[in-house]
Amino acid sequence: VKMKDALGFDAVFEGSNLDDLSDFRPGRKAVEERGVISPLLIAGITKSEVRELSKKYNLPTYNKPSKACLASRIPYGQAISVETLKKIDSAEIYLESLGFSVVRVRAHGDVARIEVKGEDFSRVLELKDNIVNYLLKLGFNYVTLDLEGFRSGSMNRGIGET
Repeated sequence: VKMKDALGFDAVFEGSNLDDLSDFRPGRKAVEERGVISPLLIAGITKSEVRELSKKYNLPTYNKPSKACLASRIPYGQAISVETLKKIDSAEIYLESLGFSVVRVRAHGDVARIEVKGEDFSRVLELKDNIVNYLLKLGFNYVTLDLEGFRSGSMNRGIGET
């Protein structure tokens, strides 16, 4: 909202869709409190309908894997900084450049917890030296591979969600 005021916009929009209401979304409270507009929710559009419409209008991202807000990579109660978000983003971009199509880097302080699909574990291990070196250069002190693999909402564990 500060950016909206600074840039002179009349409103701020965001992309939550109907399916997002079925998951724990702590940022939803801020969206509602700050008067941010959610056009997809207002229209009652689901994630699959977003993809269908994107394909219909030839958008190149129609089949791009879903990717939640970078803040969802940080445990609840841990401070979120621009520096941490940049480290997470850089780490994920690097892992994607290595061919991992589904990847999350969860930041637990100075620990980077990598989530990939189970079938990608062996490839992570093959590339471990490069991955570790890159993430250390980003400022993480420890790099781990989550043996449960990628799962959406994994940071919800401990708040009654799994």
